[in-house]
Amino acid sequence: MTQIHVDDRKWDWPLQSGDGIVDVHNDEDKFEVDLDAQYFTPQEIKVQVIGRILDIHFEHNLKQDKLGDVSRQVTRSYKLPEDVDEKSVKSALKGSTLVITAAKKPKK
Repeated sequence: MTQIHVDDRKWDWPLQSGDGIVDVHNDEDKFEVDLDAQYFTPQEIKVQVIGRILDIHFEHNLKQDKLGDVSRQVTRSYKLPEDVDEKSVKSALKGSTLVITAAKKPKK
Protein backbone atom coordinates (compact mmCIF):
# COMPACT_ATOMS: atom_id res chain seq x y z
CA MET A 1 0.00 0.00 0.00
CA THR A 2 1.59 3.26 -1.15
CA GLN A 3 0.91 6.38 0.86
CA ILE A 4 1.25 9.68 -0.94
CA HIS A 5 1.21 12.61 1.41
CA VAL A 6 1.14 16.14 0.05
CA ASP A 7 0.00 17.74 3.31
CA ASP A 8 -3.13 17.67 5.49
CA ARG A 9 -4.99 20.09 3.20
CA LYS A 10 -4.06 18.71 -0.23
CA TRP A 11 -4.01 15.21 -1.72
CA ASP A 12 -2.48 13.92 -4.92
CA TRP A 13 -5.25 12.48 -7.14
CA PRO A 14 -4.14 11.48 -10.66
CA LEU A 15 -7.63 11.73 -12.20
CA GLN A 16 -8.12 15.33 -11.07
CA SER A 17 -8.01 17.92 -13.82
CA GLY A 18 -5.23 20.48 -13.78
CA ASP A 19 -2.34 19.68 -11.47
CA GLY A 20 -3.85 16.52 -9.94
CA ILE A 21 -4.07 18.04 -6.46
CA VAL A 22 -7.33 17.91 -4.49
CA ASP A 23 -8.21 20.30 -1.68
CA VAL A 24 -9.18 18.57 1.56
CA HIS A 25 -11.86 20.39 3.56
CA ASN A 26 -11.19 19.81 7.24
CA ASP A 27 -12.84 22.33 9.51
CA GLU A 28 -14.20 22.23 13.07
CA ASP A 29 -17.38 20.40 12.06
CA LYS A 30 -16.48 17.86 9.40
CA PHE A 31 -13.95 16.37 7.03
CA GLU A 32 -14.68 16.17 3.28
CA VAL A 33 -12.79 15.50 0.08
CA ASP A 34 -14.18 15.38 -3.48
CA LEU A 35 -12.37 13.16 -5.98
CA ASP A 36 -12.89 13.03 -9.74
CA ALA A 37 -14.37 9.62 -10.59
CA GLN A 38 -15.67 10.32 -14.09
CA TYR A 39 -14.39 7.10 -15.67
CA PHE A 40 -15.78 4.71 -13.04
CA THR A 41 -19.11 3.24 -11.95
CA PRO A 42 -20.02 2.66 -8.28
CA GLN A 43 -19.23 -1.06 -8.70
CA GLU A 44 -15.67 -0.17 -9.76
CA ILE A 45 -14.93 1.94 -6.67
CA LYS A 46 -13.83 0.58 -3.30
CA VAL A 47 -13.26 2.80 -0.25
CA GLN A 48 -12.18 1.33 3.08
CA VAL A 49 -10.61 2.47 6.31
CA ILE A 50 -7.76 0.39 7.70
CA GLY A 51 -6.79 1.77 11.08
CA ARG A 52 -6.27 5.49 10.38
CA ILE A 53 -5.58 4.92 6.68
CA LEU A 54 -8.22 5.73 4.05
CA ASP A 55 -7.69 3.32 1.16
CA ILE A 56 -9.27 4.21 -2.20
CA HIS A 57 -9.23 1.83 -5.16
CA PHE A 58 -10.75 2.44 -8.61
CA GLU A 59 -10.51 -0.24 -11.28
CA HIS A 60 -12.20 -1.31 -14.47
CA ASN A 61 -11.12 -3.93 -16.94
CA LEU A 62 -10.82 -3.35 -20.66
CA LYS A 63 -13.85 -1.53 -22.03
CA GLN A 64 -14.76 0.68 -24.97
CA ASP A 65 -14.18 4.38 -24.33
CA LYS A 66 -14.13 7.51 -26.48
CA LEU A 67 -10.36 6.93 -26.61
CA GLY A 68 -10.72 3.30 -27.73
CA ASP A 69 -10.26 0.18 -25.59
CA VAL A 70 -9.14 1.33 -22.15
CA SER A 71 -8.51 -0.25 -18.75
CA ARG A 72 -7.85 1.93 -15.72
CA GLN A 73 -6.70 1.38 -12.16
CA VAL A 74 -5.99 3.96 -9.46
CA THR A 75 -5.09 3.18 -5.85
CA ARG A 76 -4.25 5.75 -3.21
CA SER A 77 -3.96 5.57 0.57
CA TYR A 78 -4.11 8.63 2.78
CA LYS A 79 -3.65 9.05 6.52
CA LEU A 80 -6.74 10.58 8.08
CA PRO A 81 -6.21 13.71 10.19
CA GLU A 82 -6.01 12.95 13.91
CA ASP A 83 -9.26 14.81 14.70
CA VAL A 84 -11.34 12.71 12.25
CA ASP A 85 -13.47 9.84 13.57
CA GLU A 86 -12.35 7.00 11.30
CA LYS A 87 -15.48 4.97 12.16
CA SER A 88 -17.71 7.65 10.62
CA VAL A 89 -16.14 7.69 7.13
CA LYS A 90 -18.74 7.53 4.35
CA SER A 91 -18.41 7.73 0.60
CA ALA A 92 -20.95 8.40 -2.15
CA LEU A 93 -20.74 8.90 -5.88
CA LYS A 94 -22.48 12.17 -6.80
CA GLY A 95 -22.48 12.57 -10.55
CA SER A 96 -18.87 12.03 -11.56
CA THR A 97 -17.45 12.94 -8.14
CA LEU A 98 -16.65 10.59 -5.27
CA VAL A 99 -17.48 12.50 -2.08
CA ILE A 100 -15.84 11.18 1.10
CA THR A 101 -17.00 12.62 4.42
CA ALA A 102 -16.37 11.94 8.09
CA ALA A 103 -17.39 13.40 11.42
CA LYS A 104 -14.94 14.84 13.88
CA LYS A 105 -13.95 13.11 17.09
CA PRO A 106 -15.65 14.52 20.18
CA LYS A 107 -13.58 17.22 21.83
CA LYS A 108 -12.11 16.22 25.16
